[in-house]
Amino acid sequence: MIVVDANMIGYFFITGDYSPLAIQVFEKDPDWYAPMLWQSEVRSIITQYVRYKKMPLAQSQQLMNEVHDLMLEHERFVSSNLVLELVAISKCSSYDCEYIALAKEMNLNLVTFDKEILQEFPQIAISPKDFIAI
Repeated sequence: MIVVDANMIGYFFITGDYSPLAIQVFEKDPDWYAPMLWQSEVRSIITQYVRYKKMPLAQSQQLMNEVHDLMLEHERFVSSNLVLELVAISKCSSYDCEYIALAKEMNLNLVTFDKEILQEFPQIAISPKDFIAI
């Protein structure tokens, strides 16, 4: 089991530069968890594709359904108090701290491409490349 952020989910479902790493992470551990926030953030990623005509609306809706199928039983609420504590000790946004909070609460690693999260929380966050190597 691992916690993943919206970018990891996005790269897994939408082909991009980091998709091969996201796929390798999934192959190593397909038991992905994320805070409820993942839905809004993934919708935001998909919105850019729809808005700039890189993905038709029907395809974007189908894609979101596929993402829901993967994540539906693996989304969790996080403690607001813990999120704010993490914000207070880091430079990360409250959104980013939701992923860190969930990883802390579940005693799991957060696998992320986000350099700031990796720098601020090296004891919890791990890059996809490093995760694949262990």
